[in-house]
Amino acid sequence: MNLTLPTLVGRAAALLAACTPSLNWRNVSLPEADLTITLPCKPDDARRTVEIAGKPTELSMVGCEADGALFAVSHTVMADAALVGPALAQWRTAVIALMGDGAEAAAVNKPFALQGALVLPQSVRTVVQGRRPDGTPVVAQAVWFARASGPQVTLYHAVIYTDKARPELADPFFSGLKLQ
Repeated sequence: MNLTLPTLVGRAAALLAACTPSLNWRNVSLPEADLTITLPCKPDDARRTVEIAGKPTELSMVGCEADGALFAVSHTVMADAALVGPALAQWRTAVIALMGDGAEAAAVNKPFALQGALVLPQSVRTVVQGRRPDGTPVVAQAVWFARASGPQVTLYHAVIYTDKARPELADPFFSGLKLQ
């Protein structure tokens, strides 16, 4: 492999950024979600009721802020497996709608496959630019996926919000998602 100086400098900068004290990556187990995640900071947790697939649903969330980025992982359980695909699509649409008019049209989607997750067309990794409620620019890099466990299905959403796209933060965050 022939590496140029700019390539080497870029890789060194990425490695240094990953080693900065503001990014103290750690594994966090979410036993109620059968999920282990990797976060660069100590998470807080919250629960709230939201409407998914036309029904009130309790959503559990963990998240933290580090190095100018907000990292969050949410999950909820559905009893009706037939609604999983539409529920993931609705969840994605709702998140992107919060980023303002035109955000959906600018969204870039790729399939997202996590070992142990259901293979669904609605399991995607999305990068989208938009605006925060205060009008400042924001980029969301997010994934949605689901896992069946007996008669129930757990839906998951992980997202990182930053001022500009930062794959050096998003890639380790998403690769740290592990179903148990």
